[in-house]
Amino acid sequence: MRLRHLEEKDAPLMLEWMHDPDVVGKLKGNFLNKTLADAEAFIRASRQVENDIHLAVVSDEDEYMGTVSLKDIDRETLSAEFAISVRKSAMGRGYSWFGMEELIEKAFNEYGLNCVYWCVSRKDERAVRFFDKHNFHEAVDISPKILARYAGMEDLKWYSVLKGDVLDDRAEVAGCRIIHIKTVPTINAGELSFFEGNRDVPFDFRRMYYISKVPEGVRRGFHAHKELKQLLFCPYGRIQLILENECGREEIELSDPSIAVVIERATWREMLWLQKDSVLCVAASDYYDEKDYIRDYNEFQAYIHGLQG
Repeated sequence: MRLRHLEEKDAPLMLEWMHDPDVVGKLKGNFLNKTLADAEAFIRASRQVENDIHLAVVSDEDEYMGTVSLKDIDRETLSAEFAISVRKSAMGRGYSWFGMEELIEKAFNEYGLNCVYWCVSRKDERAVRFFDKHNFHEAVDISPKILARYAGMEDLKWYSVLKGDVLDDRAEVAGCRIIHIKTVPTINAGELSFFEGNRDVPFDFRRMYYISKVPEGVRRGFHAHKELKQLLFCPYGRIQLILENECGREEIELSDPSIAVVIERATWREMLWLQKDSVLCVAASDYYDEKDYIRDYNEFQAYIHGLQG
């Protein structure tokens, strides 16, 4: 799979999804009346429109599978509206996720944007299920300027991604659950994230602490807990979290404030500060107890081997 510029040879396959009611039934615009000439004209114009970017998602054999777009690029707010349409034969094969992930990364890393947003009809259960499955945040307080483009359309669900958000759909790391903290974004005005004990996290909190003012390149941690449960997240900066337990040794970069790791088993942890002054926050299930710590790696190895019997 890859992205490339649209080519005129893509027009017949583009027209295929445009004439598929299952694909365009809940999209804005009357695609069913489009002709091959319309598709060819759109492709020719796609490289000339200053405020829009349209790219093709193609197979390894260069077969057109769909179109991903950044529309109405606003250079003042550094934001743009995202759109994607794929052929029915491409659905469920990873093309939608690949195209979305690639274009959003380009938006931030190549095009200099800070925010990408989009909307779908709440009645479009397939689209809503796709975006919710990948943990995209529902946006609120949509500006009148943006809403004006959708005048007359009701029951829309808005989503947004900000620069720095991590598109990571892994469910766990070293057997420890990765959770997406509930986050409410406001387009061009940041995000509010929150979590509640015994609801969003499977335990209550008795202690919260954070580690800050750490120089880049410094490692911390080097311990495990016997019983303590913890939620770890990074509200600012970039920290590499290395975890090891009976499930193996894995790592994850914490750089998105809405992504957290829940540790509920005896797990050796090391934290590498990838960026100066990054902050690591921890919500713990109990008060400080030195007896619960394992600070020697060999002792930790013996401990988890004992748990395995």
